Amino acid sequence: MRRAVVAFLLLGIILVSGQGTDDAFDDDVVVSTEEDSPDQVAEDESILYESPKATPGKFYFAEHFDNLDAFGKQWIKSQAKKDDTAEEIAKYDGVWEVEAPQRPILKQDLGLVLKSKVKHAAIAARLTKPFVFKDKPLVVQYEVTMQEGQECGGAYIKLLSAGKETNDLSQFRDKTPYTIMFGPDKCGNDIKLHFIFRHVNPLNGSITEKHCRKSKDRIEEPFRDKQPHLYQLIVRPDNTFEIRVDHNIVNEGSLLTDFTPPVNPPREIDDPTDIKPSDWDEREKIPDPDTQKPDDWDEEAPPQIPDASASKPDGWLDDEDEMIPDPNAVKPDDWDTDMDGEWEAPLVANPVCEKAVGCGVWKAPLISNPNYKGKWRAPLIDNPNYQGKWAPKKIPNPDFFEDLNPFRMTTIAAVGIELWSMSSDILFDNIIITDDTVAADQWAAQTYDLKRKQIDREADTLWDRAMKSMNYKPGWWIMYFIYCLIPISIYGWYLCRRYHSASSEVFFSICNDIVLSMLCHPVR
Repeated sequence: MRRAVVAFLLLGIILVSGQGTDDAFDDDVVVSTEEDSPDQVAEDESILYESPKATPGKFYFAEHFDNLDAFGKQWIKSQAKKDDTAEEIAKYDGVWEVEAPQRPILKQDLGLVLKSKVKHAAIAARLTKPFVFKDKPLVVQYEVTMQEGQECGGAYIKLLSAGKETNDLSQFRDKTPYTIMFGPDKCGNDIKLHFIFRHVNPLNGSITEKHCRKSKDRIEEPFRDKQPHLYQLIVRPDNTFEIRVDHNIVNEGSLLTDFTPPVNPPREIDDPTDIKPSDWDEREKIPDPDTQKPDDWDEEAPPQIPDASASKPDGWLDDEDEMIPDPNAVKPDDWDTDMDGEWEAPLVANPVCEKAVGCGVWKAPLISNPNYKGKWRAPLIDNPNYQGKWAPKKIPNPDFFEDLNPFRMTTIAAVGIELWSMSSDILFDNIIITDDTVAADQWAAQTYDLKRKQIDREADTLWDRAMKSMNYKPGWWIMYFIYCLIPISIYGWYLCRRYHSASSEVFFSICNDIVLSMLCHPVR
């Protein structure tokens, strides 16, 4: 063991010292200086970021959260309380802050962060101009970063409906009317990407929530990778919709066919007054009335019987029980016969039976009974009186209407975030509402796309720096591997030193001096 440790030490010293033993290691060696230190390289390689500017007339709402003064003037924290909730938890007292991400990606890029957890939190801002559903698409886009992951909670936004109930955003709460709710939500294994719109019944003005069918794509990664993700919803005047995550389509369809409950009710419904007749026969098959049970049919015969051909094995101990009272058991001192009853030693396996073929009363093994037939039942035949499955007759639906253009939703006046979450530090950024997909893509190119590019560059940079430091020569991997073994070898040497003989004290002392010298004066 000691010889192996010394060999490792000496090999590491030779490789690290680089005293001309291998010229290949000396060629093209790059020595880091203050001018090209790793920190400086990282700074030089960082992507320049400027807060995006909303093109006039293109955006109904655009928020990058980089301007604290503008944020304070535009966004309003809710002061409302939830109905039908205990007083101590009814208030929207969740904490919102505008700050840099925990893992900064772009310099001077800020976001809106939900700092608290297990609290109701709500905040809202009014649109620059209301969005009216006419002949242009609605494009909603924003970023979310689950900085602490997410086990149960949402990160969706609500597009609040125009009207008197949204005039005072300080009273924004769960029952505030909204036109669209969009975004991710998770609790346990139930993972959703909500797209809900509230449809107004053209007959009576009642409102019903329409829920988009679930995406077939896997969408759980944003809840655990702690990286920024881009969510985009496009709703078009032709009643089609499209949902993208990180520029990839994860769901699409029609407002008319891909929502539950459907926008338009059925033309006909079951007659609630129609009742199935008492003599209606729905049985397709019936027992054959002309068939009788055979006289030799024995319904009492058991399914299994003892094997008559079996015999008790030699050496079977009939008089020995398989379990016996534990002879070493002792009645506890605190045992109360009046309270606990008569004490009995616990049962243990009979040691006599361990070497025997069996103990106790011998019984023949069971086999299938060849005479077993079970309960007799008459064979089934077609029912001559079968009338089919009964269903009530249909009548015209008195509540029927046909809305062929559900895109014409309630005008949007504000955007709000109303959440309850088990996790804190959910970061929202770059919320925009527009009618121009090109403008939305341009905004993403100046924000989210830069973040992804920087994240990818940093991942590549870590590898590139390691390779550059070794001049892309595999031989340097061996040197660094051995160099890393030095402190491990020193520790092993220390353990051996405690037990080595006096005659080897001088040798190990010399090795110790050499190693310490190399560590204190590394080769540049």
